[in-house]
Amino acid sequence: MNILGKQEMTIDFDKMNGLVPAIVQDAHTKNVLMLGFMNQEAYEKTLQTGLVTFWSRTRQTLWTKGETSGNTLQLVSMAVDCDNDTLLVKAIPHGPTCHTGTDTCWGESNEPRSIDFLSELQDVVEQRHRDMPEGSYTTRLFRDGPAKMAQKVGEEALETVIEAVGGSNEKLIYEASDMLYHLMVLLTSRRLRIDDLALELKRRHDPNWDAQRRLAKAKGSEK
Repeated sequence: MNILGKQEMTIDFDKMNGLVPAIVQDAHTKNVLMLGFMNQEAYEKTLQTGLVTFWSRTRQTLWTKGETSGNTLQLVSMAVDCDNDTLLVKAIPHGPTCHTGTDTCWGESNEPRSIDFLSELQDVVEQRHRDMPEGSYTTRLFRDGPAKMAQKVGEEALETVIEAVGGSNEKLIYEASDMLYHLMVLLTSRRLRIDDLALELKRRHDPNWDAQRRLAKAKGSEK
């Protein structure tokens, strides 16, 4: 449920005497930041203001996260679980979430992993594929067609090899990034994602993968 487009949710506030647990997750990193409790009023205020608001069981009053520290939680979405008695709140933290000064209430770091950006980048590539905005290099690649895109991947792969053999690490990273980006565009044109490559590599990590592959190949040749 996006706060800009209100969607009705059935929340059972009666089960815990007017309260429901609210698990707060970073909308970007997916890390769990904290656990609080909301009543109907806190829930509605969160929707109205876009700032995550709880009910304080000790002070018996509403409190908006960051109202004194400035470390607010900007609401992205909320969802209720299958029993309608627990909320999952996705938010963007502005500063440390815990009152002790740590990123989470479990003392964990909430730094985003660089590898997660690959999925975000492909989301952008897919949007380019849908909208085909003028002036976009990615749009031009899609319009060139799969053969040209594949050729571009080959060119970038060759440049990567050249830098791997005789170049610096900095140049190798640069060329390999170009190759990966163009491969991502090619995959998108076939309605595939970089995640599909990760899944294939995960399969191959299985100690029995090679035996399973040979068995599948043998069965195929029998047909």
